Amino acid sequence: MAAGSGLARPRDSTPRTTLTTRAVVLARRPAGHLLPGDLRLCDLPVPEAGPGQALVRNELMSLDPATRGRMDATDKVYTANFAVGEPLDGWAVGRVVESRSAALPVGAMVRHRLGWRELAVVDDAAARVVDVGLAPARSWLSALGQTGFTAYVGLSRIGRLAPGETVLVSAAGGGVGSVAVQLARLLGAGRVIGVASARKRDWLVGELGLDGVLDRAGDVRAGLAALVPDGVDLYFDNTGGDTLVAALRGMRTGGRVVLCGMVSTLEGAAGGPGIGALVEAVLRRLTLSGFIVRDHEDLRTEFESRVAGWLAAGRLTDAATEVEGLEHAPEALVALLAGAHVGKALVRLAPETTPVQS
Repeated sequence: MAAGSGLARPRDSTPRTTLTTRAVVLARRPAGHLLPGDLRLCDLPVPEAGPGQALVRNELMSLDPATRGRMDATDKVYTANFAVGEPLDGWAVGRVVESRSAALPVGAMVRHRLGWRELAVVDDAAARVVDVGLAPARSWLSALGQTGFTAYVGLSRIGRLAPGETVLVSAAGGGVGSVAVQLARLLGAGRVIGVASARKRDWLVGELGLDGVLDRAGDVRAGLAALVPDGVDLYFDNTGGDTLVAALRGMRTGGRVVLCGMVSTLEGAAGGPGIGALVEAVLRRLTLSGFIVRDHEDLRTEFESRVAGWLAAGRLTDAATEVEGLEHAPEALVALLAGAHVGKALVRLAPETTPVQS
């Protein structure tokens, strides 16, 4: 099959048999906590690739907390909400099997945003060839993907991490958090503390080298005061809610808070802390900075160069939990939102079930 601009066809130029793909669609908008039945697996038609497009067989896809926010009809997300009856989407890595784009040659591995399905037709403006010789495919969705990039931007540009500082990271055992705690050390932090479930403590301390881990279900404020009585310089927040309030009370005067996400609010949790808790930011003269990682693409080359080097040198652990099969993705997303996965949550998609013309 040629890798150039022409779509490969059988010799007689007979149009290929219509393809279908398994995909996950939003069956109904969740009422509070996501249930597996809110999502549905179905077969969808796959269009032929047009000029500047390629057909990709997805091999891995990312599970991300923001996917849950996009299932609601509110405007609390920074991209389009999902429509009922339509497929979900998200980051994925797959192999090009047909192409009408010189930028996406047949056989190349590409990263794109049309996950939650096994076959996808992607535009070359929205997909990128990734070097699986430099790092495995899973890393391009984890440490070298948007997950790692979020951690890098938050710590370096938004948080302005300085050598010797004390860093606190919430959801430290998850995708972004597990990269952030390691990058904090690599970027010069003196002490790195995490907030996570108790069952992840030994892994975070023993494998990732944290100086301490606070149980997210315990008294985070008291634990923080005991562990770092002189206060935290930089807090990387993934969760919001009570953990954020506890962290504000444990900050050093003039400290910085990086607001990456608020997973505690994604499923309509009630009874959380009120706006009055922000007085802690006033009393400690804190700087609170929210960010959206896509605004910082100018850092992408620097990020990939540094992180690829750390991965190759064995200085960065690219931890991930893989679930097998698209049919298990709904349950895996429910588990992710409950904090069940260690490191980045990925779904390895089922082998090809529908033949692709070549």
